[in-house]
Amino acid sequence: MSFSLKQIVVFDAIAQVGSVTQAADRLAMTQSAASMALSQLEQQLGHPLFERAGRQLVLNAWGHWLRPRAKRLLQDAAQIDQGFQGRHLLSGDLRLGISQTIAEILLPQLVCQLDQSYPQLRLAPHVSNSEQVIHSLLQHDLELGVIESRCDDSRLHSAHWCDDELVVVVGAEHPLAKSAAMVSVAQLSQLRWVLRELGSGTRETFTGAIFNRITKLNIWREFSHVPTIMALLSQGSYASCLPKRIVQSAVQSGILAIVPVENLRIHRQFHFVWRKDASSDPLRDCVIEQAKTIH
Repeated sequence: MSFSLKQIVVFDAIAQVGSVTQAADRLAMTQSAASMALSQLEQQLGHPLFERAGRQLVLNAWGHWLRPRAKRLLQDAAQIDQGFQGRHLLSGDLRLGISQTIAEILLPQLVCQLDQSYPQLRLAPHVSNSEQVIHSLLQHDLELGVIESRCDDSRLHSAHWCDDELVVVVGAEHPLAKSAAMVSVAQLSQLRWVLRELGSGTRETFTGAIFNRITKLNIWREFSHVPTIMALLSQGSYASCLPKRIVQSAVQSGILAIVPVENLRIHRQFHFVWRKDASSDPLRDCVIEQAKTIH
C-alpha cells in the first residue's frame, strides 16, 4: 500500500474544511506536517486531489472520487480500534442532520431511547431544513439525515420512518377560530400567511397540496423558527400551515386553533436518507432501527 492512514485522515479533514491550516488545527498538527502529508498522498496516488478557489481548497474530480472511499476506510479503522480497545462496537459519534420539525417532536424520544439501550452511542444532531440536510449529506458532513419530504436524488438511499399531518392553524382570536364552519380552499387566498422558509419540508409539502388550487397566496412573512411563527399566530392576525404534532399542545390550551379546510388533507412521510456510496455502518443502522419504534 502506497499511502498511510494518517495521510487519509489529513485528506479528509482538508476536504471538510477547505484549508490546510484549519485541518491542521483540528488534527492538532503543525501546518507543515499536514501540508506534507497531503503532498505525499498526491505524489503516491499520482494525481492532485484539490484545486484552489481563492483561499479555499476544493476537491477536483479525483478528490471527489476518493472522498467516499476515504470515509469508508476511516469508519472501518474506527471500528477496528473500538473492538480491540474492548469498547462496545455500538459506540462513538454519529453526525445526524435533522429538520427542525422532527428535532422538536421526535428527537428527544430517540435520544432517550438510545441513551437507555446504547449509552456509548452519541448522536451529534445538526438541525436545519430538509434541503440543507441533503446538501450536507452530499458534502460528507453527515452520516445520516432525517427529512420531511421525499428525496429523489439518485445519490442517496431513502427509508420511511413515520407519517405526519400538516394543518392550517390560526390564533384563538382570529375570525376563523371563532367560526365553526369549514372554509373552502379559495378562502385561504384571503388570509395573511406566515410560513416556513423555502427549502423546508413543511413549506414544500404545503405548496404541493395547494398547487393549482389557489391563484395567489398572500405570504406575509417567512421564518425558519417554528416558535416564532406560533407566537405570531397567537396575536390573531395570521394563518400558517404547521405539523399537527407541534401545534397540538397550543390548540389544547386555547392559544391556537386548527381551521378545517374543505377537501384539503395534507399528509407526508418522514424519511431517513444517507449516501449510497457510504459503507455499512452499525451506528447508522442502530439509529434507524431504534427510531422505527417511535411514532
